[in-house]
Amino acid sequence: MKVALVHDWLTGMRGGEYVLDAIIELFPHAHLFTLLYVDGTVNKRIAQLPRQSAWVQRVPAASKYYRHFLPFMPSMIERFDLRQFDLVVSSSHCVAKGVLKRPGAVHVSYVHAPMRYVWSRFEDYFGPGRSSIPVRVAATSLRGYLQSWDRRSSSPERVDRLVANSSFTAREILHAYGREAPVVHPFADLARFRRPHGVGDVYLMVGAFAPNKRVDIAIEAFNRLRLPLVIVGRGQQEGALRSLAGPTVTFLGGLANEAIDELYARARAFVFPGIEDFGITPLEAMASGTPVIAYAEGGARESVVDGESGVFFSPQTAEALIAAVQRVESGSDGFSETRIRARAAEFTRERFQQRFLAEVRVAWAEAGKDPAALGSASPFA
Repeated sequence: MKVALVHDWLTGMRGGEYVLDAIIELFPHAHLFTLLYVDGTVNKRIAQLPRQSAWVQRVPAASKYYRHFLPFMPSMIERFDLRQFDLVVSSSHCVAKGVLKRPGAVHVSYVHAPMRYVWSRFEDYFGPGRSSIPVRVAATSLRGYLQSWDRRSSSPERVDRLVANSSFTAREILHAYGREAPVVHPFADLARFRRPHGVGDVYLMVGAFAPNKRVDIAIEAFNRLRLPLVIVGRGQQEGALRSLAGPTVTFLGGLANEAIDELYARARAFVFPGIEDFGITPLEAMASGTPVIAYAEGGARESVVDGESGVFFSPQTAEALIAAVQRVESGSDGFSETRIRARAAEFTRERFQQRFLAEVRVAWAEAGKDPAALGSASPFA
């Protein structure tokens, strides 16, 4: 049996890439297809797979400007030749699930989100103040085409089984594609987070500076609170966000895991003000024994337990976030490091792999395939 793995692009190790790494462990002899691969940005297991990229790989400075090619991505992904593969597994938040399989092949797509730029997050990326007027006009004109393609490429003829990373994403899939999707939650690498937790005075954020992360809300709140906030990450909004920061907000840029893990282990709380489809960083914070302050929407509601492993705030405003931080400062919840870590321990890599493989087996069986062929590809056979 020949297996193809498909991932939107590989430009760093974030939540989606750790999920891909776990899927590769299930299918270690697979061939990898991705629109763009940037050397040195992913781990050894991913880097060593035989790989094919799209034509954007040859464009100068593509690693910086690849998002500008969004209108061309549907055609890029459909040009990959997968005729020799029996099983296609895609890890998709943009166009990866749109690959064309051969007749008789089985395609299972792990969906991190329907194409978030054109569905529910459109205003986050292209709303007033989020992008220039020409970019907003162009995005608005293309939105209908991209939604139509995204819906068409998610049909049962193209994807045998859609698997959602959260119940929140499953509802988005139902709205966008009209299809039900079972839920298999992602995981945190719990072995990374074994340092004893020492409660400090610093609050922490970790992640890419994308519009939906709402780093601006956190900066405004901590400017007004005059409490220390440390922000780790990089992204397209970095310059604008730095200009908003007051004296108690510190940007550390991109850091290695070792340094990030140390920050998790001594943070007073982890701040998560955006809407995420699931969100790996709150799990990492909880695995370190650190409570999470999260906006009460999206996937965080499926990982964080209010009053036990964190605090929710709503609406999505600086004022509501300030109230949540003041609740943490008061110590009224009496957070237990043991209970917080126990919550994170419910989301393991092994649990993800077993449940995801079970969904692949369902799709394989429904297509009338020999289960023995699939079992030979997996350590959980």
